[in-house]
Amino acid sequence: MKGRLLRCSAAAAFLAFALLAPEGPASAQTTSALEQTTPRGTGLPLPRFVSLKSGRVNSRIGPGLNYPVDWMYLKAGMPMEIIQEFDNWRRVRDADGAEGWINQSLLSGRRTGIVTPWQRGKETLISVLGEPSREARVVAQVEPGVIGTIKTCNGEWCEVNFAGHEGWVSQALLWGAYPGETVKD
Repeated sequence: MKGRLLRCSAAAAFLAFALLAPEGPASAQTTSALEQTTPRGTGLPLPRFVSLKSGRVNSRIGPGLNYPVDWMYLKAGMPMEIIQEFDNWRRVRDADGAEGWINQSLLSGRRTGIVTPWQRGKETLISVLGEPSREARVVAQVEPGVIGTIKTCNGEWCEVNFAGHEGWVSQALLWGAYPGETVKD
């Protein structure tokens, strides 16, 4: 709850700053650039998944070092969804739906996924299978919220490595790959 309050306070401060900022050509250019939803310079599609390179990554309320930090992520490899680009800044969304701006140098193209983050805290185990089939043998079981490295996805199943335990998970149970998306290592 405290993190959500911090997020709302920072967003309110940003909104107040934006409303009080002087209007002029420079201000109008910045606004129109921020509203872009197409890639700028990368040529990569939006949205897309990436992961955090570092174990300490600041998420800011705007695309630049002059914007306050809204949140700090402490887990390297956490999947993020890029939803907007501005210069070398990426607006990202995490598995909980929180959004912020992260410098592209702190993001990796390495694909990772979180198993059923919407079930965190429940006493449920997700089966990791030996083959991409519901009838395949179980090679491991993971709790909701566990992060693994995605090796490949065929649109229905993803082959994932969970700390040395490799196997297949239904793509519908993984946040880090879009439904129907194919991923090649």
